[in-house]
Amino acid sequence: MYQQLKTDLINYSKEIGIDKIGFAAADPFLELKQKLINQQELGYASGFEEKDIEKRVNPALLIDQPRSIIAIALAYPSKLENAPKGKKGERRGLFCRASWGEDYHSILRRKLAMLESFLLERLPDVQLRSMVDTGELSDRAVAERAGIGWSAKNCAIITPEFGSYVYLGEMLTNVPFEPDVPMESQCGSCTKCIDACPTSALIQGGQLNSQRCIAYLTQTKGILPEQFRKHLGNRLYGCDTCQTVCPENKGKHVLIHEEMIPEPEQVKPLLEPILSISNKEFKERFGEMSGSWRGKKPIQRNAIIALAHFKEESSIRALVHVLEEDPRPVLRGTAAYAIGQIGGAEAERALKQALSREKEEEVLFEMEKALQTLRSVL
Repeated sequence: MYQQLKTDLINYSKEIGIDKIGFAAADPFLELKQKLINQQELGYASGFEEKDIEKRVNPALLIDQPRSIIAIALAYPSKLENAPKGKKGERRGLFCRASWGEDYHSILRRKLAMLESFLLERLPDVQLRSMVDTGELSDRAVAERAGIGWSAKNCAIITPEFGSYVYLGEMLTNVPFEPDVPMESQCGSCTKCIDACPTSALIQGGQLNSQRCIAYLTQTKGILPEQFRKHLGNRLYGCDTCQTVCPENKGKHVLIHEEMIPEPEQVKPLLEPILSISNKEFKERFGEMSGSWRGKKPIQRNAIIALAHFKEESSIRALVHVLEEDPRPVLRGTAAYAIGQIGGAEAERALKQALSREKEEEVLFEMEKALQTLRSVL
């Protein structure tokens, strides 16, 4: 009975546009537990994860008598067609591939809800619990156990068909589905992802210091530590470096799901207009993207850092306006940094004028550092 149900579920998953589906036992993730403990002890966790490690590794704490976990994967595009070109006076930022198109959380939840309905029609008393990214379980650990792909050195799941360009989700159930066979890692001796990581966040194969990861740093809301600013480049949200250098991702590009196809002007927007965007405009333009979940302030801060990266002289006035008028210390302080990086007489004059009015210590610190930068250049 359950073998036939599994076959039917696999066939149905293909009908509704799920690119990969796998089945895993709902046993505790004992090996993962020790890794998570080590991450916390080393201070490598991002803080976005579920705090209770036991819930992350023990499915029995999430539903009664779990018997299996259904893992799904949806492939997303890796190339931006008709990408607009940035140029002097019109610099552009970039959202990572995982933020292209509609928020993947919404897409996967819809697919999982359809799978739930399918099972409930056949087993009305079935116990189910679905999750995507923000749930207690580790999406990657489940996908690895379910044979979706192997756990790579860049801490992603790599599938033979789509590389690591896949979104993951899972469903806990008390149905005793036969588990699939996990894949052996095929990373071999390759260390390209580790070698290319801009901030050395990949400590070793399979171990990430999230506190140094650019994908994490772009989502923080405070003043970005100076040691990381020049590594940000023009990234507004996320980082794809450890994926783009991976040999397993070479030539992997699909346009299977229409809702994931990126809008070029949305995912590679002009930087300067972002500095003055209203909450309403931000929600209308970026609200459906996963990269908008932390609100506009981190995106605006990162846009300022990107203008500093380009040393975009034409943006001095917009940055000075942020320095003088923006009520948020994080943006004023970051603007001071950018003005110091771009330099020039107007930059120095603006910093000195704003310095006499500023009250916030963290902003004053950034202003003094910016003035020191200008003096050292002179």
